[in-house]
Amino acid sequence: MGLLDGMKIRSALSKHQKGDVQGAKHDYEALIAQGIYRPLFLLPYSVILLREGGKENLQKVKNVLAKIQRNKELTPEDRSQLLMNYAVADWKLGNREKAVKLMESSHRERPCGLTYQTLGFLYVEMNDAEQAMAYNTEALDYDDEDSVCLDNMAQTYYRVLGDKEQAKPYFDKAHRIKPGQIDTLWFLSRYDLEKGDTQAAIEKLETASEGRFSPLNYVDKEQVEAEIARLKGNA
Repeated sequence: MGLLDGMKIRSALSKHQKGDVQGAKHDYEALIAQGIYRPLFLLPYSVILLREGGKENLQKVKNVLAKIQRNKELTPEDRSQLLMNYAVADWKLGNREKAVKLMESSHRERPCGLTYQTLGFLYVEMNDAEQAMAYNTEALDYDDEDSVCLDNMAQTYYRVLGDKEQAKPYFDKAHRIKPGQIDTLWFLSRYDLEKGDTQAAIEKLETASEGRFSPLNYVDKEQVEAEIARLKGNA
């Protein structure tokens, strides 16, 4: 790879960092069309595709990541990110068992916050009470200030075990640490509604709607906006 290609990569990454996602995506795809495959830009490119969603994009994620899975430029952190992105693509494509096994393998290879966050949520989604409780307990032993892991534990109680009372302190702590966390705001709005405080629920949902949604959010932007409209219509 020449100096000009390196400049193109840096330019694309700069666009991405400044919020020009579509400009960065265009430049990433131009580099791929040239036959350039480097973790430096393919990992952030895969994140764009995951956020956009759709079967074609998810398959692209798997294809581009497969090209760099043995690349010597991959750091241990990059490899964790690669495995997570690949697993998320599999998950969204319906290959749930494969996705979980990949994340379990990643965890065995290198336990880190990223694997605890992702696999903890997948166990909740699988409605696996034993695994979700055991793993999310381990995650909080690893880092009890991780807002995602706190939310995962809260969702374990709320969604899997049906224990809203036990879930609430975990949601509250996650919210204190990261006030804009989308799923936490969604579930806390449920408690507001149970108390009859519709305005408080709307405020939380409006904050959530401004957040950056990921493929592993419990709710998507459309659901949040629809709920806001419903509550305002009933106000």
